[in-house]
Amino acid sequence: MTAGALGLLDGRPLPRTELDRRLAALRSGPRSAALPRPGSSEDRQLARWVAQVVLTEELCAAVRTERGLPLAADTPARLDQQAAVELGSITAAAYEGSAAVRAVYESVTADVRPRPDEVAHYRAMTATHPAPVRWHLAFPDGGSCEADPDTLPLALAAALRTATPGEWVTAAGCTAARHADLPPPPTDPDPTPTVHEAARRAAFVRWLDHARATRLTLLPGLEHPGDPTQPDNHHRH
Repeated sequence: MTAGALGLLDGRPLPRTELDRRLAALRSGPRSAALPRPGSSEDRQLARWVAQVVLTEELCAAVRTERGLPLAADTPARLDQQAAVELGSITAAAYEGSAAVRAVYESVTADVRPRPDEVAHYRAMTATHPAPVRWHLAFPDGGSCEADPDTLPLALAAALRTATPGEWVTAAGCTAARHADLPPPPTDPDPTPTVHEAARRAAFVRWLDHARATRLTLLPGLEHPGDPTQPDNHHRH
């Protein structure tokens, strides 16, 4: 019997109690005015989206129990925008709201490591151009400034380049002394941690897609909101 069920996990009906509770909380919450009109196509899509979040949490809760994973404090987590996009909105919401999802994520991705070529590619794609050399210049009136040599008059830059540090030179109608060059800004940080976290998220998405396909059965009315066969998906091509 699947009447009143959220979906099936390994063939076992899951009650839709939590789905109904969350929808009621949304509709009575401070942002209720922004929600779609009850009974509309968009409202049914909202119910499908929330249902997929709850199903993801239920699936991961079962996996956590099967693997005997420790459960950290059930306080909400917060993903940055990049991580949320890479996980997808449903998985990101489940990750942020469920300690079981986070525990399974840690277990599934514990051995994931980025390949050296992935790190090298990311470094090449995100590397910034070397910063120009900056000179510390002093002037006879006691003033000083930092300057890119390429922005100075050519004659003055040439004279300062051949002068010893602190030596006064006059060229192009200007007198100045070049002190020690300023240290260049820090180079680009090691991208390995960033690539590592992205690889973990990609691995978790692959694992979760397979687990959903093999262990969850979706019911009419609570299909995935992006399912092109369900009647409220208006983005068919």
